[in-house]
Amino acid sequence: MAELKFRNDLLPGKAAAQPSACGCAGPSVAEEKPRWAAGTVSAGSCTVYRVSTDLTTADTWEHVRCRTSAFRESYAVKPGLYAVGNPDKDSDVFVSANYKLSFDHLRAALKGLDGWVLVLDTKGINVWCAAGKGTFGTDELVKRISLVRLNEVVGHRNIIVPQLGAVGVSGYAVRSASGFRVLYGPVYAKDIPSYVAAGRRATPGMREVRFPLPERLILTPMEINPAMKKYYPWFALLILLFFGLQPSGIIFKDAASGGLPFLGLGLVAVLAGAFITPLLLPFVPARSFAVKGWLVGLLSIVLSLKVFRPADPPDVLLLAAAFLFFPMASSYIALQFTGSTTFTGMSGVKKELKISLPLYIASVAVSIILLVLYKAGHWGAP
Repeated sequence: MAELKFRNDLLPGKAAAQPSACGCAGPSVAEEKPRWAAGTVSAGSCTVYRVSTDLTTADTWEHVRCRTSAFRESYAVKPGLYAVGNPDKDSDVFVSANYKLSFDHLRAALKGLDGWVLVLDTKGINVWCAAGKGTFGTDELVKRISLVRLNEVVGHRNIIVPQLGAVGVSGYAVRSASGFRVLYGPVYAKDIPSYVAAGRRATPGMREVRFPLPERLILTPMEINPAMKKYYPWFALLILLFFGLQPSGIIFKDAASGGLPFLGLGLVAVLAGAFITPLLLPFVPARSFAVKGWLVGLLSIVLSLKVFRPADPPDVLLLAAAFLFFPMASSYIALQFTGSTTFTGMSGVKKELKISLPLYIASVAVSIILLVLYKAGHWGAP
């Protein structure tokens, strides 16, 4: 993945800020204090920002935007060391990705605590995804510990890494290279106060990954938007051209009468794969996301054909193309949701893609053949 260009209004300062000599992400002459900073704190030989643990209305609005648009692709903070409360040499060190939403969840969860926040350069990607990609990993953690001179900041040698980052971080390798022992914290940042109060020990409940309906619902716009912006306009254009194309030219009446039902079924396929499947995820049979999406898509298309009938009377070729293409489209879209969950790992996604991709290609090819046969028959070709 190409390195993201950070938004200056999200970084500590509006100018083209550069890290301080020690890599602490502290203030410099060229910077203005970010709105989420609440002063500065001395950290060894550095001065770092103390971050607020209260999220503002602006933060909440940014969270909505990053859930519903491409805004998340540049939603990042500057890597380095930050402070919460009034930390000292005995205070805990919590590790975070530099995805602003991850950073905000952590700083809000640390309300009432004194600690240090070590932000890794994950290219603006959240902990779970960055750990799978390797940017939230051993090498970056060791590098950041060295850059901020963490051994000068704290007297202990413990560092708390979020559990969902464990797949990318080798505790043994980190300790060998830096001298710091990795402690794996709870899954959810909100459990950190209880984790700290229990002596840095996680209960079984803190290790449990839950993915309830509200969490699934809030992620659906991240799947609906790409499908509607990247794929649906091209699909709509091709469908309208196909049905409007006649020997005499493009007939708009034919494009509308023949194409609109397919456009409606296309919308149903998007919603089935990007919205209904995630909402019903635990209840849809099968383990595979691709199969779940296909089942939901097939049922949705069957029910929708009462409204979006491709032809009247129904044409066998159009119905066959619809039943073949749209459930597969729903399946493909639902498969993208694996990147938003902790239900599967990188190997599982690759396995599903390896099996599903040839089926997707074949379904598109056969659907096109069926549509061409329909058009040929409609034109009176032998």
